[in-house]
Amino acid sequence: MISDDVLYMTVEELAPQIRAKKISPVALAEASLDRLEKLGPKLGAVATITRERALEEARAAEKEILAGKYRGPLHGIPYGVKDLLAAKGYPTTWGAPPFKDQMFDYDSTVVKRLHDAGAVLVAKLAMIELAGGGGYNGAKASLQGPSRCPYNLDYWAGGSSSGPGASVPSALVGFAIGSETLGSIITPCAFSGVSGLRPTYGRVSRYGAMALSWTMDKLGPMCRSAVDCGLVLAAIAGPDANDPSAHPQGAFKWTPGGHGFSRAVGSSKKAGTSAPEGQKPLAGKKLALIQPNWERSGDKEVAAAFAAALDVLKQLGATLEEIELPDYPYGSVANLLYTAEAASIFRPFIESGKFQELIDDSQKIGLAAALTISATDYLDAFRLRVEMQREIAKTFEKFDAWVAPSRNGPANLVDRDFGAPPAGTPPGKAPAKAEAPQKAEAPAKAAQPGKADAPARPPGGGGDLRNVIGASNVAGLPAISVPCGFTSKNLPAGIQFVADALRDDLCIELARAYQSATNWHKKRPNL
Repeated sequence: MISDDVLYMTVEELAPQIRAKKISPVALAEASLDRLEKLGPKLGAVATITRERALEEARAAEKEILAGKYRGPLHGIPYGVKDLLAAKGYPTTWGAPPFKDQMFDYDSTVVKRLHDAGAVLVAKLAMIELAGGGGYNGAKASLQGPSRCPYNLDYWAGGSSSGPGASVPSALVGFAIGSETLGSIITPCAFSGVSGLRPTYGRVSRYGAMALSWTMDKLGPMCRSAVDCGLVLAAIAGPDANDPSAHPQGAFKWTPGGHGFSRAVGSSKKAGTSAPEGQKPLAGKKLALIQPNWERSGDKEVAAAFAAALDVLKQLGATLEEIELPDYPYGSVANLLYTAEAASIFRPFIESGKFQELIDDSQKIGLAAALTISATDYLDAFRLRVEMQREIAKTFEKFDAWVAPSRNGPANLVDRDFGAPPAGTPPGKAPAKAEAPQKAEAPAKAAQPGKADAPARPPGGGGDLRNVIGASNVAGLPAISVPCGFTSKNLPAGIQFVADALRDDLCIELARAYQSATNWHKKRPNL
């Protein structure tokens, strides 16, 4: 029988046990499936359990491993995908009632590549309907209902990759695949205590994923450690003839075990490597610290956790210098770009009137209104984006990476109206702007590149931090969020590292070093 201790192992820990035939992939899959059935509904985490496929893949993995045909570190590992990725023979609902019976007769590229790596698909995971593309005002805006933070079930797991956010720290799956257009990997990682990587735009093919924004959607791993993010990214990254936006030099290679991270093919910068023995692991790393205005738009306990995390980075040898990003309306430009693209992608769905079957009223209003965006506004935003990218790139001439809190505050209550002022706001005083409701993905063919959503703005998550999320997504930069503490209500806090394009390896290296000196990512929820 597979114990909870085994289910909570990282991929890095499980892989050698599976390879040595000490852990059976079939037994592991069965335990994961049972846990999904038992705890999935409690967490609002699961769209569809893929039991038949999981057992078939697990038996095949076990047979190969017993025969000495080991495919690599994901061989025999159970995983789940956000329910915007096509998986042959199973519904792909996009979290939305109008698509609850939608099925595709092929696997998305990510699912296919994970199959080729020997991983075992055990579930399609819950998400905010259409990844929030039209905007949404609450966690209940999902076909599966609200997903809950495993550490405190009264609070939200974070959107729109909420199912992966709830599933990974609960050991329902060994790892998961989420998506981000404007915060939907970083946010659930911060709110639910997950280590998650948003890759460089174009590094991972989006073929077979619901499209929200052709120029901003990204798929990435959500795991129990930064090392696991590297292992999963190595399996799913790379060019794809089915996705014209997939970067021709996007392949990612990494050898675990202290040998450092190999640079992306075509990267002009030196690869990050492990520090020589006796040297602090982050010696020589210069990080640009981006601090929000905690007093105006932050949570004091999250601020304390972040400050403690910065102290750890300094102890590891990193040099930190506080900066402000170039002064641009990053969030506004990001919202306009993906809203206009979502309007084009979803236009047949909107004009058919079927969008009225969606759950969230603000989603319906937002999608309909998106059709009114003018071409000139969209093109002006695109021109400004190029200028932003040029100025952002200059920060990496001086710094290796940015460091910032993943979110300014912890998760909000699961029944919270995102548009309401925070509790305790004095009468007559305008609160800090709430997080902008998330945006949606597209009902064009699932074969279209894309998926992803924009981040909802729960209490405590707005203000200055929007610059980090907006700027890095507009520029297509990689980022990783890892846990860095908990509040008095047992809600996770996260720290994020943002690097230059195709320096996903550096994001992982920095997070890996931080996790080597801390244990926040090893904490388990009491379920």
